[in-house]
Amino acid sequence: MPQALSMTAHRPAAALLALATITVTIAACGDDDDSASTAEDVPIDVGDASHYAPDVDPADFVEGIDNPYLPLAEGSRWTYESETEDGLERIEVEVTDEGRAVMGVDVTVVRDTVTLDGEVIEDTWDWYAQDTDGNVWYFGEDTKEYDDDGSVSTAGSWEAGVDGAQPGIVMYAEPQVGQAYRQEYSAGEAEDVAEVVRDADAVDVPAGSYDEVLVILEWNPFDPDVLEEKSYAGGIGVVQEQQVRGGDEVVELVEHGIAG
Repeated sequence: MPQALSMTAHRPAAALLALATITVTIAACGDDDDSASTAEDVPIDVGDASHYAPDVDPADFVEGIDNPYLPLAEGSRWTYESETEDGLERIEVEVTDEGRAVMGVDVTVVRDTVTLDGEVIEDTWDWYAQDTDGNVWYFGEDTKEYDDDGSVSTAGSWEAGVDGAQPGIVMYAEPQVGQAYRQEYSAGEAEDVAEVVRDADAVDVPAGSYDEVLVILEWNPFDPDVLEEKSYAGGIGVVQEQQVRGGDEVVELVEHGIAG
């Protein structure tokens, strides 16, 4: 899934498109209800996945990502920490200089490494791209999870354009409260959805205090009892993630910068 930038990658993550894509995207989101919950078991309703087929034209994408809520400049780094019942979880996120094309689009490659008490438990490469209107798309991930017995799982890996998988929006150019959308779509593998729920929060984390924070609710239908909120600060990206249903885990930004 999409980042702490892509913290969703390890957690089973409006100026809408003026292009043809917008028609498909809005249809996929549904237009009956802009609220955060249509039913207890479907907190974010984006409609029937069978109708989701965004029109992706490589000519509609730009080099680099400078969306204010999800800036992914090469060399940027974020460090997050969370005290869990299993120990200290630490997430290191870095925008790499690696090149890759997905569905003909040159994507930005972001590495997301998770450790638990110093031991690597997950290593993920996420693929993002920004369109000409400033919307950031998520094109898939190559993820590996490491178990205590030494086994490695690649479950959750997917690539847009392969086996019917489709990219999704991870951050709009001008997010509006009430927008609900697919962040990714690979049937049975990656189906995260999100909704913008607040746009003026204040958040205090070890890395600093932030105002006018955008809050996005995320839900994974494969883990239906869990709801998470991600808080995005302008010019920084994700500063906090917390479970609001199904648990009380909190992940906070402790450091951010650009490699020299």
